[in-house]
Parts: sequence; C-alpha cells; structure tokens
Amino acid sequence: MNIALWIVQGLLAALYLMAGSMKTFQTARAKEMLPWAKNRSDGFVRFVGTSELLGVLGLILPLATGILPWLTVLAAVGLMLIQLLAIFTEHLPKKEYNVIPFNIILLSFAVFVVIGRWSLVSI
Repeated sequence: MNIALWIVQGLLAALYLMAGSMKTFQTARAKEMLPWAKNRSDGFVRFVGTSELLGVLGLILPLATGILPWLTVLAAVGLMLIQLLAIFTEHLPKKEYNVIPFNIILLSFAVFVVIGRWSLVSI
C-alpha cells in the first residue's frame, strides 16, 4: 500500500508541478491555454499556481524527511479543495464538461492519499 501511495503522490506532484509552475511563472501563457484563466486577474492565476506548488511540497517533503508527516494529509486535502472549487465554481457554471473528468481523476488521487495516509494523523 505504501508503494501505491508513493506512486500516486508522485503522479500528483508531477502534474501539479507542471500546472502550478505555468500558472505561477508563465501567467500569460496560462491565460492563453486555460479558458478559466482568461477572465481572472494575473494575481489570482498566480495564487492558484502558488497554492498548487505548495501542495506539491506538502505531498512529498514531510514524509520524505520524516518531519511533521501529517502535513502530507493536509496538503492532499488542500489539493482536494482546489479541485472541488475548480469543478463547482468554474467548470460546471461555464458548462465546461470536457475538463471535469480530469478534475475528478486528480480529486480521486488526492482522496486516495488522504485515506491512505490518514493513520499518520493519529500518530
């Protein structure tokens, strides 16, 4: 189970690292590529990207270093919130149904990490 959790955490980290980096450091490109970002301020797009990058750090570093490993669960919960907000405040109201399956996959991965790593919270 631990290996499966690390694989999912690595996948999530890689995906959010790419997306978060583009939103944070290449905001103009993100606004061209992502329909939801076109109507948002640069600051908001950077905020979302920075939140995703912090989630990446929280998914990997606490468990890898053994320092406050329960933060991994909180990072996964934060990434769940990002996906839920994306689905319910952006994609559903704008009828962007084609991107929702990808949001649900990312949400499912984050839920898997939360459930799998939940035992760290009780330690």
